[in-house]
Amino acid sequence: MYFVKTPWYLKSVYPSLVWDMPKDNRLFLTFDDGPVPGVTDKVLGILSKYDVKATFFCIGDNVRKHPELYQQILQEGHMTGNHTFHHVNGWKTDTDAYIEEVSACSNLVNSQLFRPPYGRIGYQQIQELKRQYAIIMWDVLSGDFDTQLKPQDCIDHVIQHAADGSIIVFHDSEKTADRVLPALPVVIEHFLEKGYRFESLPANTASLPRGLHLS
Repeated sequence: MYFVKTPWYLKSVYPSLVWDMPKDNRLFLTFDDGPVPGVTDKVLGILSKYDVKATFFCIGDNVRKHPELYQQILQEGHMTGNHTFHHVNGWKTDTDAYIEEVSACSNLVNSQLFRPPYGRIGYQQIQELKRQYAIIMWDVLSGDFDTQLKPQDCIDHVIQHAADGSIIVFHDSEKTADRVLPALPVVIEHFLEKGYRFESLPANTASLPRGLHLS
């Protein structure tokens, strides 16, 4: 069970987290769980084809194993963020161990952006991390992690629910490749034709909004 479109009340319960961005004819593609050879490089190729930028929330252990792919993300002008070292679930991990996971990833991923794996993070973990990071959530899930879905389902999720300022989640992992790779070009073309720009999230965390954004 997951929300394709994050409901307003959930955003209001966690006002210190970043759920979407101010409206300015922009959308924000994000990719979780990479870098993974055979997937991340293909995602980068699609982004390059359309000359759009995105943000990659990287697992530290994957960066350790594939440093050249991580460098390619940076060299092509995309932003990166911390996604813990081993993709741990905050609801099943005590705060000290969770912070250690984030710290281990930070040795390889130099970023003030953090996204909790599975979107699961506890109150105390939030309080500790928000001193150093902007905690990035999302407005729309493509659902590409759901193996029961077809690429068209993921396309429909994003096209039907994304709006100006939406932070959109895809994944650059082996599990999602059969959905994200065919869906991504269709989503990009649709919104470019509508006059939207795709941007990476800003490195300057002071410019990021917190909580529900209604303007």
